[in-house]
Amino acid sequence: MNIEQQVKDTFTYLHNHAEISWEETETTQYIASILEKNGCRVTTFHDQTGVIGDFGRFHANLPIVAVRADIDALWQEVNGQFQANHSCGHDAHMSIVLGLLWKINQSPELKDKVALRFIFQPAEEKGSGALSIVDKGMIDEVDYLFGVHLRPQQETKMGHATPVIVHGAAKMYNAVIKGHDAHGARPHLNINAIEVGAQIVNLLSKIHLDPRIPHSVKMTNFQAGGKSTNIIPGNASFSLDMRAQTNAIMEELDAKVLHIFETMKNLYDVEIDITNTDGIVAAETSDEAIAIMEAAINHVLGTENTDAPLETPGGDDFHFYTIKKPNLKATMLGLGCDLTPGLHHPQMMFNKDALMNGVHILYEAVKQVYKF
Repeated sequence: MNIEQQVKDTFTYLHNHAEISWEETETTQYIASILEKNGCRVTTFHDQTGVIGDFGRFHANLPIVAVRADIDALWQEVNGQFQANHSCGHDAHMSIVLGLLWKINQSPELKDKVALRFIFQPAEEKGSGALSIVDKGMIDEVDYLFGVHLRPQQETKMGHATPVIVHGAAKMYNAVIKGHDAHGARPHLNINAIEVGAQIVNLLSKIHLDPRIPHSVKMTNFQAGGKSTNIIPGNASFSLDMRAQTNAIMEELDAKVLHIFETMKNLYDVEIDITNTDGIVAAETSDEAIAIMEAAINHVLGTENTDAPLETPGGDDFHFYTIKKPNLKATMLGLGCDLTPGLHHPQMMFNKDALMNGVHILYEAVKQVYKF
């Protein structure tokens, strides 16, 4: 079977066996088996999903190149039924990275002259998988790191690719307002949690930061009260979503939001407690890694199909790797594939012929590092 058919068959299998974040048990086992059969030294973890495959000569003073694919799916409603669903393209990313392994295995010029680490990372959708791989020490020795992500049709066309995706930062808060209920006829006896929430929404809209750098903050969930309409609720829960194109602006935005919480607590004499925080950092880019990926795209698709760096408000926990190891030379390939209607849409579709474009580009990027 040729590599293209292997890649497409692998994609079909992974698409039909999607697993959500931190539950990618069968996916881990499936990939580990492929890695072992193709000459990799395999590392799995007793306390989490995900798998690492080391290929080549790791003690020959060669630069170590890591290639990362995310392995988790989303939990969403598809045709009226909730299920694990690969609507973010992670099934494609895994297939492309495995295709790279197969291509290198068939290439005598590279097979015995590289030190490659294949990182199949869990829980990207939770924003915590990359940090778990860092904590396991899996990038301590790595010099270069390449990722890949399918791009929507509006960003990058089929047959095109961009050498870097400049993701923004994201932070999410779940919080509660704590007070006590009161009778609807006696509003002076409590603080209406709904009014506190409305004030928070109003103040969020008054945050003004550098207008040249995209940023936003909004309340995405608010729950208060019950079935009885004559009770003024003193308790509520809510969620906030924050976005910023740079880590510095995210720090400013976060500080403003926390100041609003403190102001509301002091003004209304209520408790506002943050119950959960999630987030991912903005991209910290490497000129050297971008140049390598750009040369690889030029070789495979031609200079006319090599797009400029792609700036997007979306996020990816891939960038925790460079935050935790600042000297790591990393970039993420943005692959055009006629993806519609959009990422995270339950009916997301793309042109499967783009899978091999990804394989060939990553292969050329590896060659660029080792100067073949």
